[in-house]
Amino acid sequence: VVGLRMDFSVVLEPLGFVKVLEWLFAVFAFATCGGFQGETALLISCEGVVNKTITAAFAYPFRLNTVVFSAPDPKSCGGTWTDVYLMGDFSSSAQFFVTLAALVFLYCVTALVVYVGYYHVYQENNKFPLTREIVTFVLTAFLWLLSTFVWAKALADIKVSTGASIIPGIESCKAPGTTCHFLSVTSMGVLNVSVVFGLLNVVLWAGNVWLIYKDTNLHNQWNRISESPTERV
Repeated sequence: VVGLRMDFSVVLEPLGFVKVLEWLFAVFAFATCGGFQGETALLISCEGVVNKTITAAFAYPFRLNTVVFSAPDPKSCGGTWTDVYLMGDFSSSAQFFVTLAALVFLYCVTALVVYVGYYHVYQENNKFPLTREIVTFVLTAFLWLLSTFVWAKALADIKVSTGASIIPGIESCKAPGTTCHFLSVTSMGVLNVSVVFGLLNVVLWAGNVWLIYKDTNLHNQWNRISESPTERV
């Protein structure tokens, strides 16, 4: 390939190293959110059933309103039990976050290939990134901030929609002779970690703007301009 010069030492320099971190953090954000699987369990007692555990399994993209609890028994508590669904559809927030992580992953792979194979071309034309890459990095940092915010809000709602507060909204639990107790829900610590990775990505991409600025002629030109009045004295 014309102009190709493989130089893996570039990944040890600030621009290359930060790009590797952005690639890794995008993978972690994708995996911790997109790979989650959980379950909510209730303890039911009704006609002919004593302390029966029923469960509702949920996962990414968190369309909870399509998730139904298993029935307590084939006869459904003497005919008083109807299908019980979780509440809420949080797929748009989750998919926004995961899709951004996937796109950033692909961008970082492409950028690393350019840095490793064509860094000499990049240095010879170091004014060009100022108009393209700085805009890209600012936009990406903003999208990470926005997606992390909406995903964090959705996660808080998911915890409510799968926790003990769901009991009062279950009509079947209000039938005479029926008692419902919240048993457990899968820990969502992994999803909390996904929010942390989202915030770390905001910091990385915002910091990358400064690294690009430092790596361009504009920074050197600004330093010369700022120093010139002193030289004249």
